[in-house]
Amino acid sequence: MKNTVNVRRFLKGVDEPVWIELMNTEYREYASWWRGTTAEEMLEHEKNPSFDFEGRFVAEFDGKPVGIIHAHVETSGEERRGFITDFCVLEAFKGSEVEEQLLEAAVNEFRRRGVSRMRAWTGVERADRVRFLEKSGFKFSRRTIDMRISLADLPFNIGENMEVAIRRLRSEVDGDIEALNWLDNECFKDDPLHVSKTVEETRRSLLQNPILGWQGFFFAVLDNRDAGYIGVGIDERYNVEHDVKTGYISGIGVSPAYRRRGIGTRLLLHGLRVVKAKGITSASLDTEDTNPTRAITLYEKVGFKVLQEYVTYAKDIT
Repeated sequence: MKNTVNVRRFLKGVDEPVWIELMNTEYREYASWWRGTTAEEMLEHEKNPSFDFEGRFVAEFDGKPVGIIHAHVETSGEERRGFITDFCVLEAFKGSEVEEQLLEAAVNEFRRRGVSRMRAWTGVERADRVRFLEKSGFKFSRRTIDMRISLADLPFNIGENMEVAIRRLRSEVDGDIEALNWLDNECFKDDPLHVSKTVEETRRSLLQNPILGWQGFFFAVLDNRDAGYIGVGIDERYNVEHDVKTGYISGIGVSPAYRRRGIGTRLLLHGLRVVKAKGITSASLDTEDTNPTRAITLYEKVGFKVLQEYVTYAKDIT
């Protein structure tokens, strides 16, 4: 097989349909959160100033695309972090040299761009991919937990701080967007996984989100200060494909100076009530087991249950 496999760089403006077809084929098999995406949505993502084109590769077998990989590089300060994303291979080629050659292309790309440590993720039930990563020298790093809650009977009087005022972010007001950007970076400054966003990136996620057709952001105000925020949204395409009525907690954070005061509980319950008022019957979110605030305890207290788990593996590049 090796002599007939060719791994080449992604061609912008040409390979988007190929990329989307392979992603949809792969993730529909096991990812409950996946909703079919389109080349048009991908092109919209590509307009993001932080989008990384350089590390995309396509594997072809006898000229037919059979696999993809994205060696994505994030820059946070002076650190360059490597993440393998969209590692998708057709079923007939899993466990073959196609996977090995795609990974090799990603490693070489990271090495070329000065990345010393790379990470890759997969679903916990993907035993084949877990074996492949471990065989390739990756070690377990962290677990991502998808959670969901029914909105039928939301709890109350569970420790929410009722002295907190809630105000809605006004997307037409630059000051509100700047406040959200500052607060997001402030809330997660102690999280090693967080990558600081610019005001322009925050504005784009608010006004040009290709996934969430509707979304709303809210500030928690205490002592005349913005102490935390929550973002909620609805992906209509996902709901149609899965025949559900679910919403998303797209982001939630409380400033370190205001934690352990019932603000997160107040924000979360408010966000859930907002999406429920739109006819939504459940809501989802995800969290990391390495989250320094142990946010999962808040989600469990409110009533979220584990839906699916994913694992991230890491490997040093020598």
